[in-house]
Amino acid sequence: MLKIGVLGTGHLGKIHLKCIQLAVETYDLVGFYDPNPSMAKAVAEQFKLRAFESVEALIQAVDVVDIVTPTTTHFALAVQVIQSGKHVFIEKPLTHTIAEAEELIRLSKEYGVQVQVGHVERFNPALLALENTDLNPMFIEAHRLAAFNPRGTDVSVVLDLMIHDLDIVLSMVDARPTKVSANGVAVVSETPDIANARIEFDNGCVANLTASRISMKQMRKVRFFQRDAYISLDFLEKNAQVVRLYDQDAANLPENANLLEWHTPQGIKMLHIDMPPIESVNAIKMELESFADSIVNHTRPKVSIEDGYQALKLAYEIIREIDQDSRLYKGVII
Repeated sequence: MLKIGVLGTGHLGKIHLKCIQLAVETYDLVGFYDPNPSMAKAVAEQFKLRAFESVEALIQAVDVVDIVTPTTTHFALAVQVIQSGKHVFIEKPLTHTIAEAEELIRLSKEYGVQVQVGHVERFNPALLALENTDLNPMFIEAHRLAAFNPRGTDVSVVLDLMIHDLDIVLSMVDARPTKVSANGVAVVSETPDIANARIEFDNGCVANLTASRISMKQMRKVRFFQRDAYISLDFLEKNAQVVRLYDQDAANLPENANLLEWHTPQGIKMLHIDMPPIESVNAIKMELESFADSIVNHTRPKVSIEDGYQALKLAYEIIREIDQDSRLYKGVII
């Protein structure tokens, strides 16, 4: 069993504490550190945990550190953890800058520690339901909409919300991004609150992503289009749908399935609609348990530091495109 401690006990930090306490077969939750004395006292009483007096004291007492603090603090804290030879889980985004992420990659290799990044949607039941589905998307459309919450406005909506979908797209497209077009608008904060990006890959795949934190309704949907199938994921409702086309005389037609005839220019095709079974999982608990498994078995984390770096790098490319676009302004949407 691995000893773990948490840095940061804000809204998300408390959720991590709860999830770690549920992972009783994986982790021994030693305690936490929060720089706010009144917050630390309240959390210690609520969770019946030890509140460490310093970051250094917590690091020395554990095998794994879970960093759930503001993005601008990730780098300095992670450096302390890594140079102490301890494994580290870092909430997304990995760091505040590309240079910081590159340095963490270098240090993690130098000190031989594991690093996982908290792109929790990789553990969403809707996405997990596709593990046995052949995916080769050539067009991807994603919409991630949320109501305004001042808690996340220290960074652009690209780093706050869109980065989830960037990580998912990069994990599914086995190709290199070659062109990025983007625009965005700052409506109620100093950074873009709504953004759209079009990403082209060297295999011909195109991804069109929209993220907003000023929406009246919530939405977290991704759709994948490929030669023989259409796949729809709803991360909010946690469901998946796979619509696949088969030749009328195909040997691999699903047995005992309701098939619809579809007349196409290439002749009659058989349409099969599948709703993969969805398992109910605690995604944050699962990602933390997955990290423990990679530590114990010396395997690559499911969301590695390199994955976090690639998502961050693409996010900043989008942000640069937005900054260069003259349409970035503060205004009011009617």
